[in-house]
Amino acid sequence: MTGPAVGSANTAPRAGFQPGADLGRPPAPTDLALPVVGAKLLLTADGTVGRVADLPADTPWVPLGTLDGVPAWATDLATADGIPGRARGWASLAAEVPEPLATLAGRALAVVTWRRTHRWCGACRAELTDQPGETARRCPDCGLYVPMQLSTAVLVAITRPGPAGRADELLLVRHATGPTGLWALVAGFVEAGETLESAVHREVGEEVGLSVDQLAYFGSQPWAISGPGVLLAGFTARAADPRAEPVVDGRELTRAHWFGLDALPAELPPAYSISRWLIDATVTAGRR
Repeated sequence: MTGPAVGSANTAPRAGFQPGADLGRPPAPTDLALPVVGAKLLLTADGTVGRVADLPADTPWVPLGTLDGVPAWATDLATADGIPGRARGWASLAAEVPEPLATLAGRALAVVTWRRTHRWCGACRAELTDQPGETARRCPDCGLYVPMQLSTAVLVAITRPGPAGRADELLLVRHATGPTGLWALVAGFVEAGETLESAVHREVGEEVGLSVDQLAYFGSQPWAISGPGVLLAGFTARAADPRAEPVVDGRELTRAHWFGLDALPAELPPAYSISRWLIDATVTAGRR
């Protein structure tokens, strides 16, 4: 899809981050620059996002969109040698900066990684060319259209009534991989042919052996830790059988436990994650 127009005669620049892929004009020296080195972003020496003028004039740029009306560009660097600044992973950066900038940084990583791994046609092996105005490529020989695709994952905050006179309880789990010390939510990737809702039911059944009802959509978040182009979709739900206990699958999860909303563990997901937003919203709703 073509990105939004910026600074046209009839529209004012839009606040926040707006994705785009417009190559209608070259980068200006004062535009935002997000160089990617491997799986990290290169920031200035003082930890801020740099400008196009900070890099050599022959740097190849890829459009990302705008941040508060200012165009932003990414570039794929083989090395940061000779360029002042420091490389940061997305997780540490997202923990410190406002949400729109974290989203822009995640898009930079996603777009650059996708371009790096989608250079050749998978049908005829010709070199792909960029599709004007889109985050997509096309084969000049066989015409294969290759858009940047998203991988969608669902996560769900499952609650049940607590003991008489006590707060509701929230199901939290510990994963076998990744940040294994955190108590998190049941989550998993959507399979081809599934709706988001059916993916929630399947993941809950597979990972903890429970059934849920009263499923409600909460919100979504682009996520740059699990890989390029990941979108998390959050839900709330109630345990269909309030007396049922979780049984972990032993492969993806190592533990699962019901916690009172007034007695949650300290080892929760980071504040910038939709997982934490779901947990905090569930606690707030339980106090009403």
